[in-house]
Amino acid sequence: MLSLTMRRSDGRALSAAVSSVCTEAIAIVAAKRDLKLSMKSNDHLRKAKTYVETLCAVEPNRRTGSPGNRAATDFIADTIGQWGYAVDTTPFACLDHEIGEASLVCEETPFEVFISPYSAGCDVTNELVTVSTIEELQFINCTGKLLLMKDSLTAEQLMPKNFVFYNPERHQNIYSLLEAKRPAAIITATGKDLDMVGNLYPFPVIEDGDFNIPSVYCRDIIGTEIASRNGRVFHLKTKARRIPAQASSVISRKNIGAMKKIIICAHLDAKETTPGATDDAAGITVQLLLAEMLVDYQGDIGIEIVAFNGEDNYTAGGEMDYLKRYGHELDKAVMAINIDDVGYINGKTGYSFYECPEGFRRNVQAVINDYSG
Repeated sequence: MLSLTMRRSDGRALSAAVSSVCTEAIAIVAAKRDLKLSMKSNDHLRKAKTYVETLCAVEPNRRTGSPGNRAATDFIADTIGQWGYAVDTTPFACLDHEIGEASLVCEETPFEVFISPYSAGCDVTNELVTVSTIEELQFINCTGKLLLMKDSLTAEQLMPKNFVFYNPERHQNIYSLLEAKRPAAIITATGKDLDMVGNLYPFPVIEDGDFNIPSVYCRDIIGTEIASRNGRVFHLKTKARRIPAQASSVISRKNIGAMKKIIICAHLDAKETTPGATDDAAGITVQLLLAEMLVDYQGDIGIEIVAFNGEDNYTAGGEMDYLKRYGHELDKAVMAINIDDVGYINGKTGYSFYECPEGFRRNVQAVINDYSG
């Protein structure tokens, strides 16, 4: 408690006293504010750690349609649901995939290969045929044989046959040729490229549940060894299983009847071979923290927090399901914010603007520049 005694006639003493009291009061308020912000920041860090660890710990992983993916979906829906959001987890059909061992042998010499995501299993013994270009593929006879693809044919990952957002004609031509040539199975050899498929080495060239020729992939140096035995008999055996399944995105909305809305996106699924900490458990964590911060929001603009399922799935099932059921509302969206791969500790934050006005870009950049991270 602060007290003040003075003579009414002593203006300078009054002014000095008021100034002193205000300074002390401001210091006390600032200290309380900083303490409150510090406590809130620590609370956010604690929750963020819990969210990321929970999402990364589901079994077996967060691949779309798997038991772990459903556990992650339920966790997100239950967490946001406690803050009064209208939560939609309508399921959509998808394809889950389980893989086992893979072996490739020629005359008792084994070669390390990996089963392509969503590939069917196989047990093939036949001659090896090697191709390096799309022109060679056009004229090769490989029906019923093992086909090794390398060099320019495997320089980049092929987009899935029915992927609607990006699908180059060259990729479609390769698929058409493969289906016309009908090899019994395909081996793809890939190099190391810092910009290709998240710097995976090797990376799967084919990742498509709509493509029915079994396939495996290997490192380029292994591919060179395999190619040196072109024309010889190889035995390829893989254990893989395609599983019809269901999955759900988590669409959480506040102020549903608003004429305009902001959409905040991230994706809850992850590749089978990774816990998906930055891709994209960290993005989901930002969503959960933001959802709680906006619990008392009463503004005129609607808030839509969408945890998409299937961003890393060949069908982009969650995105397609959203467009099917909510696409008619896109004209209400004044802005969409997509959060992916945040929290990467060895580089600066990256952000991109799509169809945003220049003034908006400047404002956002000015805000971001105030934060060292």
